[in-house]
Amino acid sequence: MSSTTTMTPSAAPTASPASASSAAPGAVPQDTAPGDNTAYDTVLRAIRTHTQADNPSAFLAMSQGTSAFTAPGLDGVIAYRRAGRHLVQLGGPFAAPEDYRPLLKAFVAHAHGQGLHVVGAQLQRHDALVYAECGFTVNQFGSSWVVHLPGFTLRGSRFMRMRNKISRAFRSGLEVSEVAADEVGAAIEAIDTAWLGSKGEQARPLTFLVGELGGPAQRHRRLFVGTIDSRPVGYISYSPVYGSRAGWMHDLSRRIPDGTPGLMEAINSHVIEVLRAEGAQWLHFGFTPFTGLDAAGELPGHSKSFQWLMHFLWEQGAALYPAQTQLAYKEKWAPQEPITEYVAFDGPASVTAFAHIFRACNAF
Repeated sequence: MSSTTTMTPSAAPTASPASASSAAPGAVPQDTAPGDNTAYDTVLRAIRTHTQADNPSAFLAMSQGTSAFTAPGLDGVIAYRRAGRHLVQLGGPFAAPEDYRPLLKAFVAHAHGQGLHVVGAQLQRHDALVYAECGFTVNQFGSSWVVHLPGFTLRGSRFMRMRNKISRAFRSGLEVSEVAADEVGAAIEAIDTAWLGSKGEQARPLTFLVGELGGPAQRHRRLFVGTIDSRPVGYISYSPVYGSRAGWMHDLSRRIPDGTPGLMEAINSHVIEVLRAEGAQWLHFGFTPFTGLDAAGELPGHSKSFQWLMHFLWEQGAALYPAQTQLAYKEKWAPQEPITEYVAFDGPASVTAFAHIFRACNAF
């Protein structure tokens, strides 16, 4: 019998990851009491261990409110949220190779048993190929972006404008420091409130496919805050990335909308130097929908109408998601070639199912 557990603050483990639950391998007890729940250990072990897909956003599976599907005897988890009549996956199964397909099959059966459909977001190509073979309609969704830190430099004419903005920010008195999130809670809340207010009355904070602060998983993240005259004016949170491009992800960033130029660039440039000094290899900038689309990356059986929609949303979809603005920031850092990410539909490609990805993210 399969099981699901939702990540909540009370699900924080009190034992080390090496301690075993009495449940079957890979299974998470569904209704265990606070302090006894091994959900976080199970998910963390899965995303650290089963990295065949090299999903840079895997750590988002640890977010509060995200559910983890497991099945007895199968080593792995599927991270998802329910939105309407859809179960929206984050990536593919984080599972042992021999258990990947059986876990996906069990998850689809779990959904169908409730009269629900499955839609997978941010699948890597490794996942996309399997999903297509399993009968899903798979299309490009966008791309993620990454910088190789050992060879990174801000020297040269390409970065002249950004160097000037960074210099202006530091001349304005900006100081950057790494802090514990629970020590600056009030400041973070003030920044978030000001940032969200600048986005308009209808703006909502995104979740699920976007990073967060707080909760039991916070101990694995790193938070850097920028201050001017001791007043916090912006922050960037970084989450760990596992796999062949292990490192950190520029995960969640917000600032006071006061017009200080180069604020976020200055914070990130400081963090890059910290990470380089520590020997980190990769800094990921995360997924941006509708970007990096390439006809050569589509798989057999993809939906041509959905392919057209993705290109249309790149050109005209700023009201749904500011993809062009997000990409402009990421391209400032001269990233490597984009990493294509996919969306998979349990049946024909569906605008309704696609919309539920954004509903799961609290976009509307």
